[in-house]
Parts: sequence; C-alpha cells; structure tokens
Amino acid sequence: MAVHGRGLKAARRGALAGDVSAPGDKSISHRAMILGALARGETVATGILEGHDVIRTAAAMRALGARVERDIAAAHGPVWRIEGAPWRAPDRRLYFGNSGTGCRLVIGAAAGRGVTAAFDGDQSLRARPMTRIAAPLEAMGARIGLSQGKLPASIEAAPLRAIDFEMPVASAQVKSAILLAALGAKGTTRIVEPAPSRDHTERMLAAFGADIAIGVRGGVRGGAREISLAGGADLTATRIETPGDPSSAAFIAAAAAIAPGSDVLIRNVLVNPLRTGFFETLKEMGAHIVFEKAREVSGEPVADIRVRGSSLKGVDVPAQRAASMIDEYPILAVVAAFAAGRTRMSGVGELRVKESDRLAAVEAGLKSNGVKCESGADWLCVDSDGDVRGGGLVETHLDHRVAMSFLVMGLAADKPVEIDDASMIATSFPGFVALMRELGAEISPR
Repeated sequence: MAVHGRGLKAARRGALAGDVSAPGDKSISHRAMILGALARGETVATGILEGHDVIRTAAAMRALGARVERDIAAAHGPVWRIEGAPWRAPDRRLYFGNSGTGCRLVIGAAAGRGVTAAFDGDQSLRARPMTRIAAPLEAMGARIGLSQGKLPASIEAAPLRAIDFEMPVASAQVKSAILLAALGAKGTTRIVEPAPSRDHTERMLAAFGADIAIGVRGGVRGGAREISLAGGADLTATRIETPGDPSSAAFIAAAAAIAPGSDVLIRNVLVNPLRTGFFETLKEMGAHIVFEKAREVSGEPVADIRVRGSSLKGVDVPAQRAASMIDEYPILAVVAAFAAGRTRMSGVGELRVKESDRLAAVEAGLKSNGVKCESGADWLCVDSDGDVRGGGLVETHLDHRVAMSFLVMGLAADKPVEIDDASMIATSFPGFVALMRELGAEISPR
C-alpha cells in the first residue's frame, strides 16, 4: 500500500453538536463561472466554492478571454465578478486538475464558441472517459481529438448544428456539455433523458435568459424528460447566490447520524429534489433528519438541515435513485456499516469511472476496518450488526470523497481509522477538518 505523508486519523470522542454551514455547491459554482463568462455584462456570484476544482475553472475562463475577479471587500464573504467577452483561443493548454465537471463542461462551451483549445488534467482525470461527451459533440460538428478516448484532448474551431440526442444513461455532465455547445449551434437542440439528472444547468441557463424549454416526451406516461435549447441567443449577466453543497453536507449529516447523542444543524443547504437522494435514504434507514426553513435562493430550493444521532437499519437503495446521489455512495457505505442488517446499493456502475474506482476503493476501505461487504459491476452490499471495529489504514487513491468518508467512519468506530492522504480534500471541501473539529470531532495527523 502506498502511504503518503499527509495522512490523517479520526477517532471516536463522543457526540457532535453545533451549527455550521456547508461550503458552496460545487456544481453551481462551476456553472456560474462558465455561464458568467459566456454572458454579456457582469455576473456577480456569492457563496462560490473556493476549492481547487472551481478555481481551475475560473482560471480557464480567464484564459479564454473573460474577466474573473475575486472581491474580498464584501461584508458577507468574497464576491466573484465574472464579465463575459468573445472567447479566444487560449495561449496554453487548459489544466483542470482533478475536475471532471469543469473539464467536460468547458469542452462543451468551447465547442459552442468555436474556439481552438487543448485540455488536460492530473493523473486521475486522465484516466477518466471522455468519449461520452466527445461523441454527441462530434455529431454536432465539433472536431475533437482524444488520447485513446481520454485526456489530453483538443478542439478545433468548427461550426455546430443542433441535434436530437437520447441520453443512453443519465449524466448531468454529458447533458450540460451538450447544452453549452448548443448555445452556439444552428437550430434547436433536443435532449431526452431516460431518468432525470441534476438540472442546475437548465435552471441557470433560464436565469441567464437562454431560450430553453423542459417537458416530458410522450406525455406524463412516457416519462422521458426532454430539454430543448435554441442556439444563437445571447445570455445576459445576472446575480447568483450559491447555496451549500448537499454532497458536502452529506459528510456532516452522516457523522451526526452515526455518533450517538449528536445534534447538528447545517445551514443553507441546496435541497434540489434531484440532489437529495442521500437524505431520503438516511431517513429510510431511521435517521432523524428534518429540513427547516425551506426557501428559494436564485431559483434553487434551499433549507437548513437538522440531524440527530439515530439507531439505523439496513435498506435497499433503488437503482433509479443513483442519479440523485451518485457522489454520496462512499459516505452512504460508511453509514451502512453502522446500520443493523444489509444495505444494498444498485445501479452504481458510474462509480467505477469517478476520481478513482470508488466501488473498489470503498470496498477495500470497509474490509480493512472489519466491515463485511461485496460488490459487482454496478452494485455494493454492506452487511453489519451496527458495530464497526475500525483500526484500518485506508488507501484513498487521491479521491476526496473516499478520504472524507473514512474519516467520518473513525468518529464512531471502536478504534481510530486512518487515511493515507488528505491533501485532495481541498478539491471540494476546503476547511473540512476544521469544521468537523468545530463540531467536536477528533481528527489529527497520522
């Protein structure tokens, strides 16, 4: 096992308590940067996640010609100001680190703007498939070069035409890449989803003034969601308030749910129904979770989430829920280890091609801490009596969600749990360790 010098250890100390806010939603932060750079005028965005992934998307927007500035003079935290401009060919390769969302969405937007550009990422991102976005973009007329279906990638300027595209599987990244390209295509592009995936791009396009319509193909009984977007329309700058990321809030909620006696309030969390599958599942497992002060912020539903320590039971998580919680399965697997009985998660094959093979990484981490589990091509089963031995050293494979998940495990396990490297946590949740310590967690260097 490769062990890096920046590992952490989490140990059980007791109940967690407090009132905290999750960092800004990563999906919305990426889209605010990209759509702001495509729009006329100055977009003002608050609550932006200032993790490595979003900062690299901001840098890409600057390289493509937009003005992107962080204003630290604001009274309630940093304000980002993004002023759109005609995009130009960047003078260097656009580097996205570990961010599949940023890279795939910017490839789509660059194709729509007709610029020539090159794209790259770190070792993990270079291993992830890019043909899933290249194929529909090439059907629109884009000229895309890949390296055996992966990064590094290149785009050559070419005119685009609208397409009708039926998504083979639900994927917000693929859908969003097509929609961003469709802004510069001739005609109206139509996308049909077999199951709904997160809809932040559609909501934000509407806020920026795009000619977008959402319906159901075949009527209500048909059930397939159809998005139509007319090309050629100008976007107009707007103001965006970014709510807290439910994928980040999931780690806080999970820690509170498995630590007896805990009582934690997570403020200002995005509760878009296409992102709340994790919280629905925790409720089914018996967790005490309440959404308080429900409201709408910048066109998105938001609430405060209160979580108390609970006695949990295993459940079957249906495959159709995967699109609404695909990033939360690693932390759900950890929660399942503290639930009495069997928890089966189906339809999760997408986890095989995330920042790591998350199914394999989670299975290995669970077993190293004495938890019975097994996995297949697209499923994971966890069997437990509700007690977790702990004491394992988990290899994170440079995956931020694997790292945070097993630190949460250590907060309620019999013995401390260690992770080999915590450096990548900052890609999505800067300040994770400090926030958890604020709630009473014991997390320290290995």
